[in-house]
Amino acid sequence: MKNKNSLKSTLAVSLTNYLDAGAIVAGASGLTLWKDYLGLTEGDLGWLNAISANCLGAAIGAIIGGFLADKYGRKAIYTYNMLVYMLGVLVIMLATNFPILLTGFLITGISVGVGVPASWTYISESSETQNRGRNICISQMAWGIGPLIILIIGTILAPATAGSNTGGVAFGFVEFIANIITGGEAQGAELNVFSSRIVFASLFVVAFIAWQLQRRLDESTEWIAAKKNEKQNGIKSKSVFSSFGALFSNKTCIKSMAFLAGMYLTWNLVCSVMGFFQPHIYETAGGLSNEMANMFAAGQWVVIIAMTFVCSLIVDKVNQRALFGFGVSMGVIAWLIIVTIGINSMTGLVVFTLLWAIQAGISVQTFYALWASELFPAKFRAAAQGIMFFVVRGLSAVWGLSFVYIYGEQGEGFTIAGYIMMTFFIISLIIGVVGAPKTQGKTLEEITRERYGEEI
Repeated sequence: MKNKNSLKSTLAVSLTNYLDAGAIVAGASGLTLWKDYLGLTEGDLGWLNAISANCLGAAIGAIIGGFLADKYGRKAIYTYNMLVYMLGVLVIMLATNFPILLTGFLITGISVGVGVPASWTYISESSETQNRGRNICISQMAWGIGPLIILIIGTILAPATAGSNTGGVAFGFVEFIANIITGGEAQGAELNVFSSRIVFASLFVVAFIAWQLQRRLDESTEWIAAKKNEKQNGIKSKSVFSSFGALFSNKTCIKSMAFLAGMYLTWNLVCSVMGFFQPHIYETAGGLSNEMANMFAAGQWVVIIAMTFVCSLIVDKVNQRALFGFGVSMGVIAWLIIVTIGINSMTGLVVFTLLWAIQAGISVQTFYALWASELFPAKFRAAAQGIMFFVVRGLSAVWGLSFVYIYGEQGEGFTIAGYIMMTFFIISLIIGVVGAPKTQGKTLEEITRERYGEEI
């Protein structure tokens, strides 16, 4: 029964990952439509990426949500956070100028950041020792399903592109909705952007469902036990911000954060850029059509979901250090191939996409989420994740803005950027393989006692 309840909790919480990745891809898929409608510049698009769920917005939310989850409980996050997400999505849906659109991206990003540390923590704390890795992988599978569904919805609702007389098979529905709302006055770019508005509306619906499920979850027994222990020992509950000092005064916590943040950051610098700009890269540097680029993206996410499922079956049974090394190595090889063969080669693109999908399925993020929820005691668990997520997503925002200038307007700097990406992945590989903890097969309580002693 416990295992069944663990799986139900995992599925409910995993919707946070669906909405995280879904928001990123929804924003990316509609960039051109919003650019045409609002007359945005390339710089404006860069800022949308920088403050979104992909980067800075999530960073701000994570530093807040991590400490709130440790002080007030994981359930407190699930009771209110999806309401913030729905507000952000609603603002995007109704945006009529760039400041409003930017505000919507920021609010949505903050909500994503608030939810992620609590989600990974809750999944780990509600899992049994023998399926902790599996449940984390299931959560990551939702991270793959979100973009796939968003891409499908975006494709069937797409307006006609330049040089084409037809749009998606369901663009008539977009016209119907637009005509109702505008009284039939929407034309051109104003009409086309309704395709993106409806895509975000689908996220609003999923967020509402997630809120209904998540707010009914029981509080984490690990968190309850930690708070009970503090009360029994006469430990006064610290303010949210004073918890920073307690966290950074523990050498074991500092070492764990340095290891995990280093591993995750060097991976995420690459993946955050690819998550937002990959179709654009395929079109500009690779010379693919928009339709072909989207086809590659959709196929990639199918492979990612399949590989994540495979990972969920084996992650608790095989050597995790070896599995981690295999996954990241696929990413290194993918970049090596694309920068040597060339992105203009169809063979190179196909092989790159396949290997990139394999590494994303056996993802650094999976191991980061697993190890981050294992290496800290319950009293610091979400806060530590919040700090690391803040650092990673914040620096990813800076790198995303820098990448555009290295890459160039039409991808003329792709090779240089590719070598930088490969270097980041090699660093992540080394850090992860060398520092991989020996936590497999141990309860969270056993791990905490081994690393921190009895008094933590």
